[in-house]
Amino acid sequence: MEKISSSKRTSLHVALIACALAALLPASAAERAAPNFAPDSTTGWIAAGQEFLPPSSGPGPVTFDPQRRPVPGRPAFRVADLSNPILQPWVRDELQKANARALSGRAAYTPKERCWPIGVPGFLLYPVFPVYFIQTPQKIVMIWAEDHQARHIYMNQGHSARVTPSWFGESVGRYEGDTLVVDTVGLNTRTFVDNYRTPHTDKLHVVERFRMVDDGRAMEVEVHVEDEGAFTTPWNAIQRYRRIDANHTEDDSRVPRGPMEEAVCAENNGDILNEGVEPIPQSATPDF
Repeated sequence: MEKISSSKRTSLHVALIACALAALLPASAAERAAPNFAPDSTTGWIAAGQEFLPPSSGPGPVTFDPQRRPVPGRPAFRVADLSNPILQPWVRDELQKANARALSGRAAYTPKERCWPIGVPGFLLYPVFPVYFIQTPQKIVMIWAEDHQARHIYMNQGHSARVTPSWFGESVGRYEGDTLVVDTVGLNTRTFVDNYRTPHTDKLHVVERFRMVDDGRAMEVEVHVEDEGAFTTPWNAIQRYRRIDANHTEDDSRVPRGPMEEAVCAENNGDILNEGVEPIPQSATPDF
């Protein structure tokens, strides 16, 4: 039998110690289990509010005009802060028009109120009704319960060479440890970035990072937005959700409980006040 030299024994001992230490160390981010946003059919997520939260530092989203701070219990249409440095001049002009309408006393609803698709990242900004996840290895579908608006996220693949602009664009996703990363391009220009009616161009590029926090009772989404045609710089924002399921006991009768229920936006949604808001979308030809 060949004798093992002292140098070889030392190398072997070092290797064994390294393996033992590696076994004791926490798993890396890439090795941690992917998040499960849909453990059963009753689990949904309610957005915390209708505005993006600013990041801890750096450029952030459009927020309210400091002179027109929202007052709880006193409904009013949103008035944007036009001094935000992320805004290119033409975007500031469009927001100024939206502000003028909001201050005129006329209805200044977003197109979502008239059943139009919300787009990205605006999809994150509608509370009361939950968002449900359908989660498979190949694809994730996010469905907003109020009007069954759906986003399709294709996992572990790149963007198409040519993307035809659409309401929700082309979203591709991947897991980074406990975080779902969603990269979206190819958005048409008929949606708004937020509830202030901030416009964008077809260069809009959005990256969202979804992760569960508070022991799975809440979800946080970090949003990164780039659009060289509309904004002077990339900017970041945050949205938070709370989890609901069949067992949740929150004292809020407006919040649906259990599996997603049918909710049709376009039924009985006429412009009864004749405010001249967007017409409800209609199709001239059947889709079957």
